[in-house]
Amino acid sequence: MASESTLRFSAQTDEVTSLLRIVNMVRTGEAMTRPEIGRITGLGRGVVTQRIDQAIEMGFLADSELAPSTGGRSARTLRFRSEQGLIVVCALGALHIRVGIADLDGTLIAHTHEPWDIASGPEKTLARTMELADALLTKQGEAPVWAVTVGLPGPVDFAHGRPVAPPIMPGWNGFDVRGAIQEHFDAPAWIDNDVNLLVFGERARRDAATDDLIYCKIGSGIGSGLLSQGRVHRGANGAAGDIGHVRVSGSEEPCRCGKVGCLEAVAGGWALVRDARRAIENGATGQLAEAAHTGGQLTPEAIARAAENGDSLAIGLVQHSARVVGEAAATLVNVFNPKIFIIGGAAAAAGELFLAEVRQRVYELSLPLATRDLQIVPSVNDAQEPLRGGAALAIETLFVTTFPRWFSGGRPTVHVTSPA
Repeated sequence: MASESTLRFSAQTDEVTSLLRIVNMVRTGEAMTRPEIGRITGLGRGVVTQRIDQAIEMGFLADSELAPSTGGRSARTLRFRSEQGLIVVCALGALHIRVGIADLDGTLIAHTHEPWDIASGPEKTLARTMELADALLTKQGEAPVWAVTVGLPGPVDFAHGRPVAPPIMPGWNGFDVRGAIQEHFDAPAWIDNDVNLLVFGERARRDAATDDLIYCKIGSGIGSGLLSQGRVHRGANGAAGDIGHVRVSGSEEPCRCGKVGCLEAVAGGWALVRDARRAIENGATGQLAEAAHTGGQLTPEAIARAAENGDSLAIGLVQHSARVVGEAAATLVNVFNPKIFIIGGAAAAAGELFLAEVRQRVYELSLPLATRDLQIVPSVNDAQEPLRGGAALAIETLFVTTFPRWFSGGRPTVHVTSPA
């Protein structure tokens, strides 16, 4: 058997490559017994036994139950030791903090959330986020934190873990979020746009290993995440999919980013609230107006619910938003040619009322080949999806992207997993 030091300093030798592959085969369920691993990899029985013994000694695998008999002696199954480390996921929105703890299989084992204004600034927001995470971790026993992911509601330079000119996050521009998180948890951290976490969640839920998918989130703002052949596409600097600030022809509405006529300023959740207030001030009546006059809070969710309940003002606002979003979506469909286009965020609460308008505009404005197999569907609208997606991001980065750099040490460290 090769020593740990030999493995540590080897290049990507056949020995190392086969060891990593076997761990990942068991982790993903591709093969669960020694004979299965031998058949799939083509490695001899002795080599398979040696690699598995190494993986067990290093703490990645363990023997498990006997497999069902196929006529001969039952083979002993293997399992990936998902309990050996924890993943912390922090999903920050414009008005909330969500924190979850997952195991190394991506199973969410604890979570919490609370209202929070992201405009409170990075120091206060991250301090509160880490307090919530620490409170969850104290209940999880002695397993160490192996990774942390953070989703932010704005553009993120993924390679350096810093937000870049986020319109709704004053004081966050260029802040070293990754450095602050890694220092606190002493574990590698990855910072991404919040919609990308949702894309990871959808990929895991659908088992979309090779799918081309777009997730368009229409909440307070508008953003999208792109999945190309099963891999999240971030672009050169992490700005791919940021459709919220493309120009809408003919609009002069000021946007929170400082420009005018942005898609978000015309069709985003905060634009719906603005337009609802304008209409009510100008004498609009109905369920939405009555609720506003009696102290009810105007929110994108409230407008979506009112539209579902037949309020004419809300229906008009939702349909206008959907038409404009549909025009932008048609451009994405023509350029990216996804198989699945998912609508999430507050807009999903309006259901088919919103989706029908988006579908109509996309099919009117997109090429027939681009829409031939296209599915335009709502998200599952589960508040825990970004947490599951953040866990999936950490698992991919640990066991697919950076595994060769840290496996010989038995667990990841900040230095060897840095994406920059």
